[in-house]
Amino acid sequence: MKYTEKITNRLNDLLEKTYDAEKGYKLAADEVKDPYVKEFLNDKVKQRRAFGFELKAEIMEYGQLPEKGGSFKGDLHRVWMRLKPLMGSDKTEQILEEVARGENASLEEYNDILKSSETRLPPTTERLLIQQRDAIQAALNTSKMYEELHS
Repeated sequence: MKYTEKITNRLNDLLEKTYDAEKGYKLAADEVKDPYVKEFLNDKVKQRRAFGFELKAEIMEYGQLPEKGGSFKGDLHRVWMRLKPLMGSDKTEQILEEVARGENASLEEYNDILKSSETRLPPTTERLLIQQRDAIQAALNTSKMYEELHS
């Protein structure tokens, strides 16, 4: 079985955003001082790298070519993450707010793909996306907990 062009495009968009999230988490981890938040963010870097490998393997399994890197929009978001803390007093809280915003956007993307009637997914792909989406939801919950501790 091969993916349709629409599925391939959606999964490649997701892969590109996964690369962006990995880079964003790395930047965020470099910026925070709280050792627990830093560890959480570094764990998310590793998680997103693993997500990227899983998505690439899944795309290639169905005879398609995966994307190679992140997006321009992701680059702009990382620049904003660098500049925004300079404007406020608590860098960690603001970074965690940006993490939550990014995770909410990721959840929407995953849910859109999973619920779309236009992109019928093979069972293996659907399971992978559900697993990754649920891990993102868990990360969002943890991020919110840390954000409350820093507010």
